[in-house]
Amino acid sequence: MATTARKPAARTAKAKAPVKSAKAKTTKAKTAAKPKTALKANKPKTVKAKTVKAKTTAKAKTAAKKTLKGGLPQRLHHNAYVTKDHEATRKFYEELIGLPLVAAWTEADELFGKERVYCHTFYGLGDGSALAFFQFVNPSDQEEFGPELPSSPFIHIALKSDKRNQEAIQERLVKAGYKEPQMYVLEHGYCRSLYVKDPNDLILEFTVDHKDVKKIDKVRRASAHDDLKRWLGGDHTSNNMFR
Repeated sequence: MATTARKPAARTAKAKAPVKSAKAKTTKAKTAAKPKTALKANKPKTVKAKTVKAKTTAKAKTAAKKTLKGGLPQRLHHNAYVTKDHEATRKFYEELIGLPLVAAWTEADELFGKERVYCHTFYGLGDGSALAFFQFVNPSDQEEFGPELPSSPFIHIALKSDKRNQEAIQERLVKAGYKEPQMYVLEHGYCRSLYVKDPNDLILEFTVDHKDVKKIDKVRRASAHDDLKRWLGGDHTSNNMFR
């Protein structure tokens, strides 16, 4: 009986030993958990920064996608000007620039209170759009609708080109005797532009985009509204880092 009574006591001692070990493991686990808790304390700042960045990006994407009911116009159809000399205009656009004459509408319409007799020409671009010109038979109509264009390099029409096309146009213009200030080149950083005056004093720009135009476009689109607001608010710092 005495021997039997001792055996359970030994078993109880053995059973207590694992409990002690488990307690030690728990203490060790808590100690090991402390550095993780310290790391967690820094996490909210990282998460907050990411959240702010995500909100800014989402705001930019929403602004870029926002369009009014009906969507966007598809492309330029034509841009119209008044010319004093259709033949001089034709020679310039067909023989120097390389735009073909694709239509010449000869018309007589009741417009703005009286009959107007005119010819409306179209010179085609690669995407199907055109540059168009009016010339009137009646000198008074010509004077009323065709005032002199202001001589300003900031009033012009820009046409997208590639390097080959731009160089070919420049070569033909040089051979025809064009030079500064009738023709000149500007490096804008995000594009290289060839400028030339046509016979009507309309300034044309032939633009070759930078090789990273998609990245540049993405950057400018993302901050376009903020950039305008900043500039109008008096901060005139340049954001053209491509020059």
